[in-house]
Amino acid sequence: MKSENIEYRDGDTVCRGYLVWNETISGKRPGILVMPEALGLGPHAKARAERLASLGYVALAGDPYGNGLLLDDLQQAIARATQLMSTPGGFRARGRAALDRLAALPQVDPNRLGAIGFCMGGSFALELARDGAPLKAVVGFHSGLQTQKPATSQIKTKILVCLGADDPLIPFDAVKAFEEEMTQAKADWQVIHYGGTVHSFTNPEADRLGNPAIAYNRSADERSWKSMRALFDEVFTSN
Repeated sequence: MKSENIEYRDGDTVCRGYLVWNETISGKRPGILVMPEALGLGPHAKARAERLASLGYVALAGDPYGNGLLLDDLQQAIARATQLMSTPGGFRARGRAALDRLAALPQVDPNRLGAIGFCMGGSFALELARDGAPLKAVVGFHSGLQTQKPATSQIKTKILVCLGADDPLIPFDAVKAFEEEMTQAKADWQVIHYGGTVHSFTNPEADRLGNPAIAYNRSADERSWKSMRALFDEVFTSN
């Protein structure tokens, strides 16, 4: 397995992502964009990129804030994320810059792209789907669902969202509105809820934040990853 830090630009912002691929595989293969939680590009998203690379994908963990900014304070992260997401066009452009960098890599088949994301990273992935990015599939884990620019045309990307049933940060009204939006956009969509599960359930380090709304759940983590793999097997092996 090979990995390297990789730079790309969104306008004047220099982003520093983390690229991983299996160098023993020849030819072009699917590329997966991995967008992190609100704390920024850290060990969690990088580890997920490495797991994807071990499955044969080329994975790019994107940098949401630029300059590789990584935060350790939850309130500061929420403030940063809120600011970043306040302009839908700018938020989508930040995600598209990472996706374009991935698609341009020589080992990536630009016609076979996917995106996954965690919390805010899931919002990135869903906004790319809403914006018509050339993605075969998108998976959001404990993903933010709300948008200022709901889809107005058919979404051709297959969408999977994995949520904690007891997540106070993703209210039922937001889930219902998202499902209605996806139905109206004629998307191929699925939402899975895991009982006894709150926010950030895929991140083993979530408990250290000391917030009862945020906790790791091994069962939900493993089940949601298997669901992602099944979707990717469907869209990338059938083409």
